[in-house]
Amino acid sequence: MEFDKNVPIYIQIMDEIKHRIIAGALKAGDKVPSVRDLAEELKVNPNTIVRAYQELERERLTETKRGMGTFIRGEKELQGDKLKEEIGLSVAKAFIQKMHDAGIKDDEIVLFIKKAIDEEN
Repeated sequence: MEFDKNVPIYIQIMDEIKHRIIAGALKAGDKVPSVRDLAEELKVNPNTIVRAYQELERERLTETKRGMGTFIRGEKELQGDKLKEEIGLSVAKAFIQKMHDAGIKDDEIVLFIKKAIDEEN
C-alpha cells in the first residue's frame, strides 16, 4: 500500500479496510489482522494501526474482543450503501484534489472520467 502524504495514514488504513468490506474481502465476523502484523506489513508505527482500529470501532464497523482480536461487526452495522457512498466520496474528493493540483479544471475532469468509463466498457 502506497500512502498519500496529504492524508493521515490512519485514515488511509481505515479506508483500505472499508474498501475490503465493500468488496466482500472482509465480511461480518471476520478477524482483521493484528496490530503488530498489519504494522509490519504496511511498515508503519503500531500506534497508527491502533488509532485506525479505534476509529473503526468508534464508527461501529469493528469490535474488539479482549484476548481474541478485532472483528468486523455484523451485517446490520455494515450498511453497504452508506459505506459505499462514504468511500466513493472520499476517493472522488482525493482524486479531484489531485487533478486540481495538476492544473486540470472541473470540466476537463468530467471529460476524462467519461472517457475512462467508455474505455472500461
